[in-house]
Amino acid sequence: MIKLCIVDDHAVVRSGLMMLLNAKEDMEVIGEASEGNEAIELALRLHPDVVLMDLSMPHGKDGLTAAKELKQVSPDIAILILTMHDDDEYLFRAIHAGASGYILKTAPHDELLTAIRSVAAGNAYLYPTATKRLMIEYVDRLRDGEGSSMETLSERETEVVSLVAKGYSNKEVAEQLVISVKTVESHKANVMEKLGLKTRPELVKYAMKRGLLNFE
Repeated sequence: MIKLCIVDDHAVVRSGLMMLLNAKEDMEVIGEASEGNEAIELALRLHPDVVLMDLSMPHGKDGLTAAKELKQVSPDIAILILTMHDDDEYLFRAIHAGASGYILKTAPHDELLTAIRSVAAGNAYLYPTATKRLMIEYVDRLRDGEGSSMETLSERETEVVSLVAKGYSNKEVAEQLVISVKTVESHKANVMEKLGLKTRPELVKYAMKRGLLNFE
């Protein structure tokens, strides 16, 4: 029996998921939460096998932060992100936060059930188009090789790129590298100018291509 907790700020979504999952012989919903802090407390108290975690929960701790904090204190709990965000940046940040899977709310029921069973068994699951995009990025990185743009970045700038692309805030980057927030902002601005990038998703894709996203 796969024990599940559902985390979503919409009661109707939670109710629909409970009806779907409790109807399966190998699944049981043992708890529900509407925001991240409540989700962490619930998971630590009930010890589910899988937590279905929404990302955008405006009235409390968001799903990415909750996932990261929960994995730090209870790494055995599998987290499956269930979201409307079909976005590379959210995907990479979810992986870095420790999520075992990422699936869209628009996915068919059978795909959701497959994803739950997969992460409960200790495997990873990504929705098909995400997997395709990751493969394209990987092939592009192999084709491009190391490229000359890496040579234009200093060691410190490369460290900043890696951490920013993984989803860390400027303050968190500063704490990890033991530098000021102002210095982080300066490095980031220099990097964006050198590489001709304008947005954070572009920086994430660059880091992916250059092998700077080692999610450990």
